Amino acid sequence: METAQERPIAKWMAIGLIALGVVARWVPHPANVTPLTALALFGGAYLSRRWAIGLPLLAVVLSDLVIGLHETIAFTWGAFALTGLLGWWVLRQPRPTRILLGSCAGSLLFFLLTNFGVWLVGEQGTMYPHTLDGLVGCYVAALPFLRNTFAGDLMWTAGLFGLYALASARGRAPRLVQAR
Repeated sequence: METAQERPIAKWMAIGLIALGVVARWVPHPANVTPLTALALFGGAYLSRRWAIGLPLLAVVLSDLVIGLHETIAFTWGAFALTGLLGWWVLRQPRPTRILLGSCAGSLLFFLLTNFGVWLVGEQGTMYPHTLDGLVGCYVAALPFLRNTFAGDLMWTAGLFGLYALASARGRAPRLVQAR
C-alpha cells in the first residue's frame, strides 16, 4: 500500500518520465529510437497501475499534439498502453532476463500493431491493398524500422532500469509503489 509520503515521490517520478518521453520525441533522433517502450515497462513495473497505462499515453499524446496527429494514432497509443501492461509481467520478477524479454516484446507489439494500422488505415486505407499480400508487404516494408525500434528500446530500457537498480543498490532511489 502506498503511503502519503510515497505518493508525491511516485507522482514526480512519473511527471519526470513523461517529460523525458515528450522531449525525446521532440528532439532530432533516429527513426523509432525513443524511450516510450522503456517508460511503459518501467511504469508498469515500478509505479501504480494508473501510471502503468497513463505514463506512456500522456507522453505520446502530449508529444503528438506538437509533432502532429495521424491516422494510425489509435494503434500507436494502444501499443504503448499494452506495453505498460507488459510491465506488470516484468514486475513479478524484475530480473535482467525478464526486463530484456519485456523490452523485446514491447518492440514487437509496437511493430505488429502500428504496421497493422498502416495497412488498415494508412493514407485513408489506400496505402496497401487490403489482402494478405498487402499486409505482408506492409510488414516487409517496415522491417528496416524494426531494427531501430529494437535497438532504441533495448538501450532506453537498459538505461532506465539500470539507473534505477544502481540508485536502489546505493540506497538513493526513491521507493516506488509497485503495481499489484
